[in-house]
Amino acid sequence: MRKALKSILGLALAALISFGVAPAIDAQELRSPSGSIMARIDNDGVVRDSSGNRKGRIESDGVVRNASGNRIGKIESDGVVRDGSGSRIGKVESDGVVRNASGSRIGKVESDGTVRDSSGSRLGTARNIRREYAAAVFFFYF
Repeated sequence: MRKALKSILGLALAALISFGVAPAIDAQELRSPSGSIMARIDNDGVVRDSSGNRKGRIESDGVVRNASGNRIGKIESDGVVRDGSGSRIGKVESDGVVRNASGSRIGKVESDGTVRDSSGSRLGTARNIRREYAAAVFFFYF
């Protein structure tokens, strides 16, 4: 279950990145199914875990960096997600469907922020975050 969560949320967050850093809004949060905060994204794109520790940053051009500032991936404008070496690892489609590198559907980030795995089970929610950001955060940081 955790591996599936990591994959779908990571790809979904990656897609969110393709649209730039989220606008300044109240608490941009990713929550587990039980409602506990898993991560927050600051207005400048900094990703923090539930304890406030910096995990990395999502830049406005789609580049994803780790806490040390190293490039670990990129979300392209068409939703394609690439790892740090440029290899395609998946795609987040405009309707929120998340696919792995071979094109298989691995989940979805719905318009209301609900994150689901390939079987439709609820994995968590993204509050006040565009679905592409949610996917990217899960994929690259969890």
